[in-house]
Amino acid sequence: MTDLSRRTVLKGAAAAAGLTLLPATASAATGRATVTNEEHRVVVIGSGFGGGVTALRLAQAGVRVHVIERGIRWPTGPNAETFPHATAPEKRMFWMGLASPLPFLPNVPIGPLEKYTGLLEPVVGNGMIQVVAAGVGGGSLVYQGMTLQPAEHVFNTHFPEQLDYAEMDRTYYPRVARMLAIETAPDELVNSPTYRPSRVFARNTQRQGYPLSKIPMPIDWDYALAELRGEMKPSYTNGDCALGVNNGGKHSVDVTYVAAAEATGNCTVATQHNVTDVELARDGRWLVNVDRIATDGTVLEKKVLTANALVMAAGTAGTNRLLMKASRKRLIPDLPDALGQGWGSNGDQIYTWTNLAEDFGSPQGGPVVYGSLEWDDPTLANTVIQASLPPFPDLRTTMLVGYGVSSGRGRFTYDPLRDDAVLNWVPGADQRLANRIAKRVNDIGGPLSVKLDTTTILPNTWHPLGGASLGSVCDLEGRVYGHRGLYVLDGALMPGTTAACNPSMTIAAVAERALDRIVAEDAGTVF
Repeated sequence: MTDLSRRTVLKGAAAAAGLTLLPATASAATGRATVTNEEHRVVVIGSGFGGGVTALRLAQAGVRVHVIERGIRWPTGPNAETFPHATAPEKRMFWMGLASPLPFLPNVPIGPLEKYTGLLEPVVGNGMIQVVAAGVGGGSLVYQGMTLQPAEHVFNTHFPEQLDYAEMDRTYYPRVARMLAIETAPDELVNSPTYRPSRVFARNTQRQGYPLSKIPMPIDWDYALAELRGEMKPSYTNGDCALGVNNGGKHSVDVTYVAAAEATGNCTVATQHNVTDVELARDGRWLVNVDRIATDGTVLEKKVLTANALVMAAGTAGTNRLLMKASRKRLIPDLPDALGQGWGSNGDQIYTWTNLAEDFGSPQGGPVVYGSLEWDDPTLANTVIQASLPPFPDLRTTMLVGYGVSSGRGRFTYDPLRDDAVLNWVPGADQRLANRIAKRVNDIGGPLSVKLDTTTILPNTWHPLGGASLGSVCDLEGRVYGHRGLYVLDGALMPGTTAACNPSMTIAAVAERALDRIVAEDAGTVF
């Protein structure tokens, strides 16, 4: 095993962007951080959709699984104040004080913030920012929650033909839908005063002849109705849900998959565990080098976890960065040549919509009610939704978000000076899709409005996908080719797109399918 003194954290890329990551020499105030060795049957890095599914299904099969998460837990409940508020920037927003302009906060100045194990990290690459989450539940803590199943013809155009849509439709998408208890917003809520932007979007969309539907969401809408009755302070009905829902009622991964996994007694979750390197041990097992950190990033303890199986579920950015480092530093030799390639943005386009003809009002109910699914053409399929602004002063403005079957692809390259893998993206790579989304946004917005394309101004995505994709780096079950016991089960496994849908449901469904087979074929033999 490589000596621990060689371990460094990812610092160069942040320095180049004027940001600060965990210092490699940080230690507890009492002295040098201690080193602890642990052994586990299965280690899962990350607790988002892929990690949560993996933890639950292995635990239910009687396999002891250890989940490590760099962030903290974010418990919610009626009138809780766990999550930060988008209108008041503070340390809970960002990972280790990182701050960068973000499209969902268009009118909030962000300055240097105190270091904290916060929710969001803007991972700055060349030509693209990946916005990623930290915390038990991963991106499900902060995503709006659109839970969409792709249409068969779009899915089959972009996913390997061996991934049978009929089976996904019959078994795995419904399983995810049940687990997340998805529902559409009730009319009683939609017709309430603060949901005027949703109603205007619906009216304009239909007037333009575009399809309109309510979007299934992992939300118990009774919580929002209780807010209307004054039984809880607002979280949904005033749009104060862009950075997590304090009142609860959102069926994020931490309160569904992870909670169920822990309830089996076969799953442990270690928070504030920041992975610095992964590697292949001489005996064929897997080593995970971890800094256990305080909430300010101070390294309290260094750990080396040894596992029979290692599941990479650190999110697209995290998984690619760790595996690319391991490949280029020869910590894991002979990883597939396609690693780090085939990265896609899922076609994200985020607009502000300022309406000069009629006032949307403030606050605005959220997070999402309606969308327009234009999926007939599998090469240009796209979705446009309206999303609430946080409770800012009345700006006559709301949000329009589009995504679709992006064709542009980026790639990660390893920079030894930074000891990091950096995403490289050519601006305009998804221009055909962006043009179609822009046309639809302009039509829906109408002539007496201003639509600001924030993604062109600051290229970014909340839905990074690919880099360890099905068929090129991994098999359909996420097994990394040529490496027994190494799996990828997160957004990195996707083919750069999830077929004009928010990625969460497809990531979870692909993981559900994979775990059925991994439990049947690998448990007891590989691990």
